[in-house]
Amino acid sequence: MNKAELIAAVAEHSQLSKADTGRILEGLLKTIELTLAAGDSLTLVGFGTFAVKERAERTGRNPQTGREITIAAAKLPSFKPGKALKDVVNG
Repeated sequence: MNKAELIAAVAEHSQLSKADTGRILEGLLKTIELTLAAGDSLTLVGFGTFAVKERAERTGRNPQTGREITIAAAKLPSFKPGKALKDVVNG
């Protein structure tokens, strides 16, 4: 499912127009982005938790030369599904 299909499906379930649903989805995504960028997490009870995980600096290898390189530390967005979502997915 792509974004347009998601908007159409949500519009059908919520009985809102596609335009309104698109604006709501954009607002939701922007809010999640800003929350994670601030270093906070966002929990939707039953659905899951969006959070930021930190990956430490580590040593890797350049596949072309075989020389060791340092891979910088990074912050990564993560999602941990809630029990209700897991139950729906698993039948």
